[in-house]
Amino acid sequence: MLPEINRINALIVGASQGIGLGFVRALLQQDNLQKIYATYRSKQTARDLLALEQQHRDRLECLQVDITDESQIAAAAHKIQESKQLHLAIYCVGVLHEENLSPEKSLRQINAENLIYSFQVNSIGAVLLAKHLMPLFNKSDRSIFACISAKVGSIGDNRLGGWYGYRASKAALNMLLKTTAIEYSRRCPKTIVVALHPGTTDTRLSRPFQKNVPPGKLFPVEHTVELLSKVIAGLSIKDSGEFFSWDGSQLPW
Repeated sequence: MLPEINRINALIVGASQGIGLGFVRALLQQDNLQKIYATYRSKQTARDLLALEQQHRDRLECLQVDITDESQIAAAAHKIQESKQLHLAIYCVGVLHEENLSPEKSLRQINAENLIYSFQVNSIGAVLLAKHLMPLFNKSDRSIFACISAKVGSIGDNRLGGWYGYRASKAALNMLLKTTAIEYSRRCPKTIVVALHPGTTDTRLSRPFQKNVPPGKLFPVEHTVELLSKVIAGLSIKDSGEFFSWDGSQLPW
């Protein structure tokens, strides 16, 4: 998964559970890893991550970050800057449903506050992260900035409708990443910026909607991480600004 150089530094944003936690566990198995920074929002939901930190204090450092607060993102980037460089960053934060939020099936269900929150978490947080991480990407080594997006954020693939906030915020994420890739090509020319679709993964985010998933299409977290790691490992500079599925195929915008 990591660039083929020694002493790699990585950042996983949204690492308390699900795919983010899966990436932390996978990265800790890599010999060339120097340090992982892993962010979480709440200690209550980050017990497994914090337990890992106790076991791997030399290589894993956890940072409490609310990605809807830019000052916290900036503070985390400043902390990481002590390592001087970053080779891999993966944004794994996403929201589809919470206590007062659920996917809208029709226009009647649209709520402005919920839409704003979806955009804050699913798209704005990612581009703010890209803003503050830019100085940390090494100018001479290959590096990767990847964000977990979703196929339902593809405008070209939208044939069912519904899920207004989630679809729109993921589509916005894709556009923000495409635009970031263009600027990074000038300022961090060896950094690859991509959006990744993980498939339907057995996480808290997908749990209420799993009954309609076809057999064999609900992936365990470990399998999703393995698939996405292969995609990441195969990326080249020409792939920057693109949208890839878990199987390596390119998705329409």
